Amino acid sequence: MGILTKLAPLCASAECKAYVVGGFVRDWLVGRDTMDLDIAVSGDSLAIAQETAELVDGRYVLLDEENRVGRVVVAGESQPWHIDITSYSGDIERDLFRRDFTINAMALDLAGFIADSMQLLDPAGGEEDLKSGLLRQVSDRIFNEDPSRLMRAVRLAKELNLEIEPITEDSICLNSSLIRRVPSEKVREEFLKLLAQPYSSNSVRYLDELGLLCQIIPELESMKGSKQPREHYWDVFDHSIETMASIEFLLHESDWVYGRKDLRAIAPWSEEIEQHFMEEIAGDSSRRTLIKLGALLHDIAKPKTRTVNDDGRIRFIGHTREGAIMATAMMERLRFSTREIRYVEKLVYHHLHPVQMSDGGLPSSRAIYRYFRDTEGAGMDVIYLALADYLAVAGPRVDEDEWRRHIELVKYIISVHEKQENEILPVRLIDGNDIIAEFKLHPGKQIGQLLAMIREAQAAGEISTREEALHLVRNELNKGACCAA
Repeated sequence: MGILTKLAPLCASAECKAYVVGGFVRDWLVGRDTMDLDIAVSGDSLAIAQETAELVDGRYVLLDEENRVGRVVVAGESQPWHIDITSYSGDIERDLFRRDFTINAMALDLAGFIADSMQLLDPAGGEEDLKSGLLRQVSDRIFNEDPSRLMRAVRLAKELNLEIEPITEDSICLNSSLIRRVPSEKVREEFLKLLAQPYSSNSVRYLDELGLLCQIIPELESMKGSKQPREHYWDVFDHSIETMASIEFLLHESDWVYGRKDLRAIAPWSEEIEQHFMEEIAGDSSRRTLIKLGALLHDIAKPKTRTVNDDGRIRFIGHTREGAIMATAMMERLRFSTREIRYVEKLVYHHLHPVQMSDGGLPSSRAIYRYFRDTEGAGMDVIYLALADYLAVAGPRVDEDEWRRHIELVKYIISVHEKQENEILPVRLIDGNDIIAEFKLHPGKQIGQLLAMIREAQAAGEISTREEALHLVRNELNKGACCAA
C-alpha cells in the first residue's frame, strides 16, 4: 500500500485518472497475496512509471514502447514488487472490455482504494464469474489479438481452481494453431508456470485436449497410439503423462490415481531430498519443475526408434540417446537456458541407467561412482525419474514385491553414494603435485586423467592410502595407458 499512496498524488498532480486493474483486483477479491500490480492511467504511462520508480526507490523497465507499458521493480522482503503502468484513452470501462478474461476486466479507482472507499468497476461480470468458479473470455477476439492468452487461460484456470466455461473452451480449440505465433520465450514462460503447479500432469493433458500441446511440442504427436511391449499398461504418450503424474506423487506434491500411499511410504524421502528438488536451475525453474518436463520427454524418441522382431517383440534401441537429442532440440526451440537444457538432456539420456547398472544384483561401488559422475549432479533426479517410469509402466498393475526390490536397489545406490561423498572421497590421498614430483611428469591432461583414476579406485574401495595411490599410478604409467604429458 505504501507504493500506491505515493503513486496516487503523482497521478493527481499530472491531472490523470488512475485505476488498479487486472490481476491485483482479482486476487484482492479472493484474498490471494500477490506482488504484481497493474495500474491504468489516463496520462503518459511511461513518464509516470519513470517518476514512480524515483519516488519508491525502484528500477524502471520499458516493457512495451508501442503500447506504452512501463514497469517499476521494487525490492520486497522475499521477492520484488512488479508495478506495470499502462495508458488508457477515453472511458476506463471501454479499456476493460479490451482485456482477456472477465476476472481480469475489473478495476478500482486508485484514490478510492487508498481511502478505503472504493467502488468496484466490473462491466464484464468478473466478480460473479469468480464466485461461480468460471474463467470466461471477455470477447471472441481475445485469442486472435493475443494468442499467448491460449496458454494463460489454462494456467489461470488451474492456478485459481476455475473451470473454463464451454464457449471459451471451444474458442481455445478453434484458435489453438495461433499459439505458433507466440514468441518462444513467452510459450516457455507459460509452460514453466504450469509445470510449477501441483497436478501439472492434468494441466498438460488438458492442453492436449484443447489442441495446444502438440502445437507447442509437435514431437509428442507421434507418441499417441504408439504401442509398447505387453508389460506396459499405456501407449507411449499416455505412459509419459502418467510418468509426470507419478513423479509428482513420489515428490509428495500431488496424489496419483494409481499411487497407493504404502508404495510411496517405502520410497526414499527426507528433508535433504526435498531441498534438493527445490534447488533452482534457472530463474524460472527448479529441479522439481524440470523433472516433470523430463518425465514428459523421456520416451520422446520411442516412435522413431521402434522396431518389431519376427517374433513380434517390440524394441526401442537407442531411444535414450535419440531422445536426449530430440529433447535438446525442442528446448532450444523454446529458448530454454543452457543449464535447463543440459539438465533435462541428462534425465532423458540416463533414465534407464539405475536399473541397468544392477544387472540383476546390487551394483558395484565402482558402477555407482561412475553413474553419479556421468550424470553430473543429476544422479538423484534420474533415480526418481526411473522410479516414476517404473510405476507408469505398470499403472494399476504394480507388483508390490517388485516395487520393494526397486526401492531396495535405489536405497542401496543412494547409501553407497553418500558414503563415497561424505566419508571416502573427502580424504585426499595424493594430488597433482605429488604425481609430478614422484614420477617427474609435466602438468597437463595426463595428470587429470591419473587423478580421476585414483578418485574412482578410492570410491570403489580399492585403495585407501597414499602408498596404494602411488602404486596404482606407477602401474598405469608402466602400462603406458595414459597419454604422454
